[in-house]
Amino acid sequence: MSDVNLLPEPKFLPELHPTFRPAILVNRAFEAAARDTGAAVEVGIALEQADASVFHHLTVLFPADHEPEPNNFRHLERLVKCLLWQWGGWRIHVCGADELVPRLQEYYRTSELGKFDDDVIGVKNFGHSLEVVACESLPAENIQTRAIGRNLDGCRIGFDLGGSDRKAAAVVDGEVKFSEEIVWDPYFEPDPNYHYEGIMDSLRRAAEHLPRVDAIGGSAAGCYSHNRVTWASLFRGVSPEDFDAHVRDMFLRISAEWDAPLEVVNDGEVTALAGSMAIGKNGVLGIAMGTSEGGGYIDMDGHITTWLSELAFAPVDLHPDAPPDEWSGDPGVGAQYFSQQAVARLLPASGIEYDASLSMPEQLKIVQAAMDAGDERAVKIYDAIGIYLGYTLAHYAEFYDFEYVLLLGRVTSGPGGEHIIERSKEVMAAEFPELSARIKFHIPDETEKRHGQAIAAASLPRIG
Repeated sequence: MSDVNLLPEPKFLPELHPTFRPAILVNRAFEAAARDTGAAVEVGIALEQADASVFHHLTVLFPADHEPEPNNFRHLERLVKCLLWQWGGWRIHVCGADELVPRLQEYYRTSELGKFDDDVIGVKNFGHSLEVVACESLPAENIQTRAIGRNLDGCRIGFDLGGSDRKAAAVVDGEVKFSEEIVWDPYFEPDPNYHYEGIMDSLRRAAEHLPRVDAIGGSAAGCYSHNRVTWASLFRGVSPEDFDAHVRDMFLRISAEWDAPLEVVNDGEVTALAGSMAIGKNGVLGIAMGTSEGGGYIDMDGHITTWLSELAFAPVDLHPDAPPDEWSGDPGVGAQYFSQQAVARLLPASGIEYDASLSMPEQLKIVQAAMDAGDERAVKIYDAIGIYLGYTLAHYAEFYDFEYVLLLGRVTSGPGGEHIIERSKEVMAAEFPELSARIKFHIPDETEKRHGQAIAAASLPRIG
């Protein structure tokens, strides 16, 4: 290994997590060092989706005769993982690094971390195992978008399915007439009927406040294609057999039973749509810090893309000893940095006394109460998340074109959320001044948090 620093220490280090190495700085240091050799290898990456959508990204690698060359594979694999979870795709075209193509293909077949990506992104989402191919030139870029939502006419139900609660609202001509939040625990529930009955119960309760139901729109953690569940953490406890038999077409059955058009999309997309509708602007990146990290994107034209934006599984910390994801096992991914999981991970180091057997929502309440009381130990937790966010927004800006950031989720409530935003602004102003000058935060009030998501979800389907 050379003396080239491929894990640069950031200017802002979380006191509770001093080994944090932001992906944006590590990637830039790697590419700068490769270019400094004077013989950097230009590499193009293209992700292809089942509908022929194709997305491009460019990077550089060290030439074969330079000492840091063994780091090329990790750089390429971490970058491709970002692209897989942000954009999505099943065929990975690599131009300029033929020697790494077989190794990357083998990684998705034999490595436990790689097999997770192959199973979820490839098989479950696109119906194909991940395929890595070498090419002399990348296939033409083809970015598909679609206008969805912003339909406010009629009597509608909007729902949101999270990992710790489910919400439903009755909406008439864009005005919320009723909303309700019910605690549930779907993650490890093996019975698909638990999920079905829970969803139907919320819909029935909302329908009681409407003269009729013209349309139903919903948001949920996971990936959905034409109202079919391709993969979702909500159903991770359901066996593959029961998933195929009872979950995959669940929302199609629900639509038929209510005899109403229904549209369900990823919860992050609805978060972004809600923000776009609230501020009347496009180019919105939504980040929901709840049970996990939810992501969503409305492009500069106000459209939803075919991108997955499953940011919970996209790496944001490239230190080799970064905390592993509790599900995939992959280190340094977003779920461990922007969620209740992040709070629970940082809490032991803060010195705040608590019962370790408490659930993550209960642990969050303890931290929030301490923050309300001005406890500096709680400040350190939110300080870490704010530093994470400042660097990670710069990282996301490498892949998304956005001008507004919408933050939602229980982690962002109260003074803790305010501290997260202010700290992230400080990081961006010092490290990424051009981005800092361009990006604006939208901080929804409690009414918007409660009703904005419901209205946006309810607005998804067209009537008639």
